[in-house]
Amino acid sequence: MILEGKVWRYGDNVDTDVIIPARYLNTADPRELAAHCMEDIDPAFAGQVAAGDIIVAGKNFGCGSSREHAPLAIKGCGVACVVADSFARIFYRNAINIGLPLLELGDAVAGIAAGHRLRIDLAAGRVENLTTGEVFTAQPLPQFVQAIAKAGGLIAYVKEGWA
Repeated sequence: MILEGKVWRYGDNVDTDVIIPARYLNTADPRELAAHCMEDIDPAFAGQVAAGDIIVAGKNFGCGSSREHAPLAIKGCGVACVVADSFARIFYRNAINIGLPLLELGDAVAGIAAGHRLRIDLAAGRVENLTTGEVFTAQPLPQFVQAIAKAGGLIAYVKEGWA
């Protein structure tokens, strides 16, 4: 799967309360959650993010509570992928379960800025910064995780297997 989009850049330790504030957890509708995604640290995000855009962050992205609402809000905005130095493990699992692709790129994320354009080959773990020309390699997602993402999430993946 090849993805291409504009970068939205965030720092270290972006927690699930920042991704989707707790006051909006009365719904699990991705469109409703998307309207409030990142609003406490980036009020313009929900109104300006475009389908296919990419979030790039520092260490420990998605830390905090284990709510599935955080990756749902991100996916609901149309974000195609999240690239980070590292992820909180529960966020990582929740993102996979709902079909939101993730790549851990380590320190290489330091060279990626807001507004840059990236092309990501999930199968190869290749991240090309179209703005600077730099190319980075991450550990590609395992085949079964790529299949889950392609299906749109774990439930859709399981349903496909039984169809």
